[in-house]
Amino acid sequence: MTRRPSLPGASELFRLTSSALEPATRPAVDQPVDPPAADQPAPGPRRGSGRQKHSTKITVYVSDEELLALEHARLALRGEHGLVVDRGRVVREAIAIVLDDLEGHGEDSLLVRRLRDR
Repeated sequence: MTRRPSLPGASELFRLTSSALEPATRPAVDQPVDPPAADQPAPGPRRGSGRQKHSTKITVYVSDEELLALEHARLALRGEHGLVVDRGRVVREAIAIVLDDLEGHGEDSLLVRRLRDR
């Protein structure tokens, strides 16, 4: 008799367990959206990429006040609107909104006006 313990395989250790969650507590997962071809404009308003594996990362430094405001926004989305999202998702949606505004309004966009005011 060997003294080696019997361990579960990798497939058991890394299996998805989201089906064990109650439907009311299960977070909504957005389906990944295929990006539009480079030569075609995106139909309708731009959207944040939602919950998916992202292949590119950037680092953005924010002040303590900005981080606190972002966390308050995330908590307000959860408490007042029933949207369970992380800070990254909020930031990606905000980027999509600002880029749509810049594309649609150009010189009169909120981004251009705010950057000029500084």
